[in-house]
Amino acid sequence: MVYTATVITVHHLNNSRSQRILWLLEELGLPYEVQRYERDAKTLLAPPALRAIHPLGKSPVITDGRTTVAESGAIVEYLVDRYRAGPGAAARLIPPPGTPERLRYTYWLHYAEGSAMPPLLLKLIFDRVAATPAWPIRVIARGIAGKVQKSFIGPQLKLHLDFMEAELARDGWFAGPAFTAADIQMSFPIEAAAARAGLDATRPQLMAYLGRIRARDAYRRALTRGGPYDY
Repeated sequence: MVYTATVITVHHLNNSRSQRILWLLEELGLPYEVQRYERDAKTLLAPPALRAIHPLGKSPVITDGRTTVAESGAIVEYLVDRYRAGPGAAARLIPPPGTPERLRYTYWLHYAEGSAMPPLLLKLIFDRVAATPAWPIRVIARGIAGKVQKSFIGPQLKLHLDFMEAELARDGWFAGPAFTAADIQMSFPIEAAAARAGLDATRPQLMAYLGRIRARDAYRRALTRGGPYDY
């Protein structure tokens, strides 16, 4: 596909998955601008203004000319395919078709949101339920949350973290020996696990992976463009 210069707009909600999109755009070397939105301080929900961009009013969303794309995985696929001949050589971020690496790439691109994030989101929700200030609801809520965490969420998180640890031991990156856009997509659940799900030095492959992605120049530039970030 022929590269044509456009300025992509990233509709960037603070503390959201859109940080990955900024990182990808930095890796691709594409011109972009950031339209910022702030979560409601009490509900943590996105502002209604985002619904003017996409009916669900969630982030990430990008606009590229007349094209609007939502959902992290769909945006990654769109950008890598649309700008494969661009200045950042997107082809280097996706393995060749028909290779085992390409199959792994596709798997991890979808695993990030489809399998890795649900138990992390459940943990976040039940942590908040357990912290509810209302008495006597707090006692009941903490009891329920504790049982769910122990019987389901905790074992699921361990299962997924062990799986990712073993997979990274193969090549160091998720789709093979080279860094790809699948690693950008996988960064969010791993960063979230390190922040709130107990990921630590007992899983050296995952911690080393975090060190490698955080050391990338494009990753650092994206943090500068996106602003402070809290997983």
